[in-house]
Amino acid sequence: MTGRDDIILEFLDESGAILNKKALEINLNAEEAGISYSTIQRRLPKLEETGLVELVIEEGTWYRITDRGRSYLQGEADLRDESEPES
Repeated sequence: MTGRDDIILEFLDESGAILNKKALEINLNAEEAGISYSTIQRRLPKLEETGLVELVIEEGTWYRITDRGRSYLQGEADLRDESEPES
């Protein structure tokens, strides 16, 4: 996870919006977050892999935050793979 991931998740959580990558870039830059399209393009699939965002509409790749993403923002989600043993 990166600081940029947190900004993306916080924006999706606060807005409650379902956005595609370009719309996310436009809105984040309107908020002066300074996150490039290439970063969004690279990070959203990673956030999807960890279950923090979900693909809602496949055509155009529209995303929204998940309950797990909200739990992560609140410091409640454990992002370790459930199959990994605890140390």
